Amino acid sequence: MATLKDFRDERIRKLNELKEAGIDPYPAHSNRDTKIKDILEDFDKFAGKQVCVAGRITGLRSFGKLAFVVIEDDSGSIQIFLKDDAAKFTKKLDTGDFLEAAGTVDKSKTGEISVFCDMPRILTKALRPLPGRDGFTNKEERFRRRYVDMAVNPEVRERFVRRSKFWTATRQFLNDHGFVEINIPVLERTTGGADANPFVTHMDALDQDFYLRISHELPLKRLIGGGYERVYDIGPRFRNEGMDDEHLPEHIAMESYAAYQDYEDGMKLYEEMIKYVCKETWGTLQFERDGMKVDLDCEWPRISYADILKEKFDVDVFNPDLEKIKGILRENKVKFDDSMGAGRLLDYLWKIIRKESAGPFWLIHEPVELSPLAKKHAADPRVTERFHPIILGSELGNGYSELNDPLDQLQRFEEQQAMRDAGDSEAQMLDTDFVEMLEYGMPPTCGWGNSERNFWFFEGVSAREGVPFPPMREA
Repeated sequence: MATLKDFRDERIRKLNELKEAGIDPYPAHSNRDTKIKDILEDFDKFAGKQVCVAGRITGLRSFGKLAFVVIEDDSGSIQIFLKDDAAKFTKKLDTGDFLEAAGTVDKSKTGEISVFCDMPRILTKALRPLPGRDGFTNKEERFRRRYVDMAVNPEVRERFVRRSKFWTATRQFLNDHGFVEINIPVLERTTGGADANPFVTHMDALDQDFYLRISHELPLKRLIGGGYERVYDIGPRFRNEGMDDEHLPEHIAMESYAAYQDYEDGMKLYEEMIKYVCKETWGTLQFERDGMKVDLDCEWPRISYADILKEKFDVDVFNPDLEKIKGILRENKVKFDDSMGAGRLLDYLWKIIRKESAGPFWLIHEPVELSPLAKKHAADPRVTERFHPIILGSELGNGYSELNDPLDQLQRFEEQQAMRDAGDSEAQMLDTDFVEMLEYGMPPTCGWGNSERNFWFFEGVSAREGVPFPPMREA
């Protein structure tokens, strides 16, 4: 049985033959002037016309003085008809090579749209054969050699086109609503804006450790304090935590902040945005995942955090019975640390409910202890003006009326820092510079953030399937 080395040796032999014949197997320029899709979709326009197409060889058949080569670009595939010397040239070709073919568009005797080419031109000689689709299904191998996965599985390539549409639509919506995109630093001296364990790196120029951002929040709110009224940023954030179907340590996220808005304004705006992005990306507002179905084409109801935990587990979030909560968690086989405080335990309790909720609805009014950066509700200071969209068992976003009282913020930061000092690596750091910004004054503001988890969920794939190059342990 032929091995990979045998195939590679044979291709190198052909490569050397091309070079000996004075043919450059890796030219810099291509003369392509037509995409394959254009020919296939409008044959009458191209029939009898000269075109130059190019793409990867996916099929190769030779019958002496006749040969048929199928090439594929990112828009489709087409047959190249060759004869005489051009047909002989195919002996130096292999599937996986990139080929350019200039010729006349017509139909073969069997009625297949083809390019009748006098002599093709090789653009790239491939030294390794691509596997067949049926032979490249192992998930770890697909993730490790994603470029091969994309080459042999068109649906994988199409997924990342939709991922691009997802973020393009997000940008378009925000731009159309008066937001300005401003890129903020990835490296921070003090990181915050979320409960997460950061990555740490060292900057030689300053001889100081920095954190890779876990959130876009605090720098963007500094911009609001600096006079911008609507800002956002889309880019990577990093959380040094585990990986599962919903989480990756590195992922793309968006955060936006609008001055003179509160959480009520935010829910109206971002419900509209989520619907717009879904329509632009997938062309529908109906989705299904893990046996749950959701239709976003409605006005989403609002459910308070305290009410849903009371209804489901008879737990009072304002006077929590920790032993009762721990018992419920054990019954539901949720792992937790006995030293955890009420806030963290309540969050685990809520996640049991969340996983069974198809939605859509807005989860609102989380307790102050769970929202160190959100403004307290005017009518009930025990809770905050915070909101999450619950869709297909997940929180697909996070927003709130931003806390702009510097003394209140300082107190909450100090409480978070005390938790951090006590061993909670995900608690937020004390950021005195941010408090100082608030002392200069920041107007009432509504903030919002969502990550590409939204894309993964609506696409119906896991986190690692949903990014082009997922993190992998070194082989």
